[in-house]
Amino acid sequence: MNRTDRLFALLLELRRDGWVQADELAHTFGVSVRTIYRDLLALSESGVPVVSAPGKGYRLMDGHFLPPLHLSAQEAVMLALGADVVRQAFDAEYAEAAASALKKLRSALPEERQDEVERLRRQVRMLPSLEPTEEAVLRTLRAAVLGQRVVSFVYHRPQSAPRTRRVYPLALVHLSGAWMLGAFDPVRGGRRTFRLSRMEEVQVLTDTFEPDPTWSAEPAAKRERHGLTVRLRFPSELRRTVQERPSFFRTNEQETPLGLEVTLQVGALQDILAWVLSWGAGVQVLEPAELREAVRAEARRMLLT
Repeated sequence: MNRTDRLFALLLELRRDGWVQADELAHTFGVSVRTIYRDLLALSESGVPVVSAPGKGYRLMDGHFLPPLHLSAQEAVMLALGADVVRQAFDAEYAEAAASALKKLRSALPEERQDEVERLRRQVRMLPSLEPTEEAVLRTLRAAVLGQRVVSFVYHRPQSAPRTRRVYPLALVHLSGAWMLGAFDPVRGGRRTFRLSRMEEVQVLTDTFEPDPTWSAEPAAKRERHGLTVRLRFPSELRRTVQERPSFFRTNEQETPLGLEVTLQVGALQDILAWVLSWGAGVQVLEPAELREAVRAEARRMLLT
């Protein structure tokens, strides 16, 4: 943090309720107490009314505030909730930046608006979704995407042996509660999507690459259609549950007199087999016939174990 940023952040700290000690400020900004004294003097010389009291510390004079942001309560809450999402879904570096931005936002709002925004934030909560093991992978891949560096990793697909992949990382996408890496696979000659939770031994290589404009960075679920079409039928009473537990590969659903029909596009039947089996007798496979046979075979193996 440069001195200009630190002075502004120091001003925000002094706007807190109550007094703040110099050693507390030094710990917050990772500098010496002597540096804090110099910064406080610089603020005072620039016209900021810093009040000090022996044994209490420092604060701003009552009535001094930054120019307010003219945001509605709804606008401020959306920005605050966005910062909350970033804090919980990203790695530590971006989480710290989001927390700092949220503090600046709250401090720049009028006092009555701060209370309203904080009350609404308590009533609308965003729960963490990032697993600790994913955080390190996310941080590594983010650096690779920004630096256009080739990455390699061991990838675990359901019902398949682990394979080592070497790809050009293009984008990170948070989709349906999971982090995905959009990448170009030079061996397969096309765009591929990988779930971070299925990656192990992620390494950023020294090799770099130049992105081709034809390599779209959009999520594969929206950009490309896989080769196999799967059609399933669920009883109408399961419609809400199916919508709450969607498959990443779902492309369409339609209510019919016989029930809810769901269409999926998959690259291989194994991609969808576990999800289909999780519904038990509540799902009927309409097509393809190969998937019906795979479900029957898996059910027989389950009975024999």
